[in-house]
Amino acid sequence: MPKLNRLPLPIVAEHDTPMPVRDGTILRGDVHRPASDGPFPALLVRTPYGEGSFPMAPTIPALEAGFAVVLQHCRGRGSSDGEFRPWLDEGDDGYDTIEWITSQPWSNGEVVAFGVSYLAGCALQAAATRPPGLKAVVASMTPHDFYDGLKYHGGALALGSALNWGLLQAMLGLMHGMEAGEDVGAGLGALLPVLGDQATAVRTLPLRDIPGVPWWNDWISHPTRDAYWEGLAETLRHDRIEVPVMHVAGWFDLFLAGTLENHRRLGGPLVIGPWSHGSGATGTGHLDFGFAASAQAAMLPQRQMDFLRGRDTGPAVKIFVMGDDVWRDEEEWPLTRAVGTRYHLHTGGLLSAEPPSDAAPSTFTFDPRDPVPTTGGPLLLPDVTNIGPQDQRDVELRPDVLCFTTEALASDVEVTGPLSVTLHAETSALSTDWTAKLVDVHPDGRAMSVTDGIVRTSVPSGVHEIDLVATSQVFKTGHRIRVEISSSNFPRFDRNPGNGRTSADSTEADLVVQHQTVFPDSYVTLPIVPG
Repeated sequence: MPKLNRLPLPIVAEHDTPMPVRDGTILRGDVHRPASDGPFPALLVRTPYGEGSFPMAPTIPALEAGFAVVLQHCRGRGSSDGEFRPWLDEGDDGYDTIEWITSQPWSNGEVVAFGVSYLAGCALQAAATRPPGLKAVVASMTPHDFYDGLKYHGGALALGSALNWGLLQAMLGLMHGMEAGEDVGAGLGALLPVLGDQATAVRTLPLRDIPGVPWWNDWISHPTRDAYWEGLAETLRHDRIEVPVMHVAGWFDLFLAGTLENHRRLGGPLVIGPWSHGSGATGTGHLDFGFAASAQAAMLPQRQMDFLRGRDTGPAVKIFVMGDDVWRDEEEWPLTRAVGTRYHLHTGGLLSAEPPSDAAPSTFTFDPRDPVPTTGGPLLLPDVTNIGPQDQRDVELRPDVLCFTTEALASDVEVTGPLSVTLHAETSALSTDWTAKLVDVHPDGRAMSVTDGIVRTSVPSGVHEIDLVATSQVFKTGHRIRVEISSSNFPRFDRNPGNGRTSADSTEADLVVQHQTVFPDSYVTLPIVPG
């Protein structure tokens, strides 16, 4: 029987250690460090999600690698004092925390930062303030901007994720107030019904009447990128980040576009797996890609620690190619060898690389009172089963969903890279949304979603680009490629009322039926990798 010759690693753990920042607020966190004298570099993780999120940090691997580990609550969360204001304080608080760490007798003056989602944003915002002690960041599944790709996509409000996250933070805020001795009964009374039935809330309440989320009206009152969003963008200035950054993304993560843009602006290693938000599992949605798809099989935890120690020797880009279900090392993203290939949306439902000869458009009627339901995709909704690849056959039976499908493929077609739909379309309404979805149709009839996008417009007739972000999908021999076109994806995105106003300024009585026309010179551009 194998025997491991392992010696115990004595550690010192300090709970709720106070860490003052420049305005006098006391932030608190847990400090874990080897019991020896040191000094040590430190791994910093900052979270707004309370004590329960600390087990997600790589505490033991970091200790074994010789780091001290600082797990800190953001202000107004967990045991930290102050008021939580999303994104506003994370840069300065991160800077001051790193200064506190480097002043400790056990510190060697070097700090690295690690995080997923908001935690990764905290790390990047701290990096943008250029604290002298910060040496490297691992940032996973995080947006590059607080308007584009976070609260709004293609101009449409990301209703489901914005509400879900906002309600979570509102509840955490009430719990924080309760611990401080405040009377939060009224706040809980207003919040709990919405938390219990978000689907009803977004259908029946005017968006401005959703209670209990302090920042909600800020988000919905600024539907375009204005001074409000520009002010937030100043807290994440990529041009001020000088330390090396490693990026981790998921093909089914709602922040895939943000992570890819962070990589484009900052450089550094990039790993993309077939994962949803915060996941490194083998399967997503209704597809299992096998054990090889897992973060463990890709040796991702070990590589992240090597990167933070300055010892990374991995590839510049590592992607999981779905369909073939294998990892592949690349030298760049996007791949220059991928050829942008147009597949045209022919009247009658054919998707073909041949240009259309038909002149008749395709039409449908969209009623925002009966929106197309969100079925899979890069989501952060209360229903955790409705995520990633999902069978679209029920959705495709709806009369307000157009389907354009290739013939059965005679050979494998690899689509790897950024992709988009160019839609020449017309609406009868003062405003509308155009949605697109890329689908892998299996020989058994399953229509599994790959990626999707949306664009909001007040232009009655014109050409619209729908960003489908990116994928790496091999459409196998015998499969078919499909593009769905519609005008809603609810509640992932809010409904376009069609009246020229926002959904926040409209009621059910204001909703306008929209008559939609799609012209046959529309097409999807697929980045096809030559075989």
